[in-house]
Amino acid sequence: MWDFGFGGILFFIALVAFSSLRILREYERGVVFMLGRFWKVKGPGLVIVIPGIQQMVRVELRTVVMDVPSQDVISRDNVSVRVDAVVYFRVVDPEKAIIQVEDYLSATSQLAQTTLRSVLGKHELDDMLAERETLNIDIQKTLDVQTDAWGIKVSNVEIKRVDIDESMVRAIAKQAEAERERRAKVIHAEGELQASEKLTQAARVLAQQPESIQLRYLETLTAIAADKNSTIVFPLPIDLISWFLERAKKGRE
Repeated sequence: MWDFGFGGILFFIALVAFSSLRILREYERGVVFMLGRFWKVKGPGLVIVIPGIQQMVRVELRTVVMDVPSQDVISRDNVSVRVDAVVYFRVVDPEKAIIQVEDYLSATSQLAQTTLRSVLGKHELDDMLAERETLNIDIQKTLDVQTDAWGIKVSNVEIKRVDIDESMVRAIAKQAEAERERRAKVIHAEGELQASEKLTQAARVLAQQPESIQLRYLETLTAIAADKNSTIVFPLPIDLISWFLERAKKGRE
């Protein structure tokens, strides 16, 4: 009878000793409480927790990839859009992550949603479509400051998609088309201006050298004559006409 009792005690002690052992992986830490008060952070490796006196909460230190649910955002120029994002964060202080907030995963998710709406609401639609890198950095910095008290480091935020109403898509397409037409007209006007300036310079040069006008006149006739279907009326040279006019004027005098 004594042997059975002693064996039972040994079995009970072995069971308690076995139940007090915890194995933490390299990316895990254990926040240990003794009689309800924080004691220390243990791990990785083999950890002994005294049953009934100590309690341990496991915390992972690996980066968590969290999808932020689609959020309805009204931009600064009063355009309604739906935005999807993803947040990358990890626990850097297990003590704060367990003591300062009830559920750090849920808290970070809710904070990411409200921060996404708040930051994007300060920007116009064009910024959401063209300046995503800047917006990602703004959201990441804002989240990182607020989660620092929870022992969480937000390393990156990425806006995955910005959905716009069909009517707004058509309006943006019309705006882009109008912008392209405006640029085409400006380029055409600039070309006309440059051409007129060059023609003015050429006219000044030809005015200083009358012989050049005759050469240009002959070049034009040569270009026209390349088309054999054309009929060319070849007037008298300007110099010859001027000579006859001068002779007629002297005869009247």
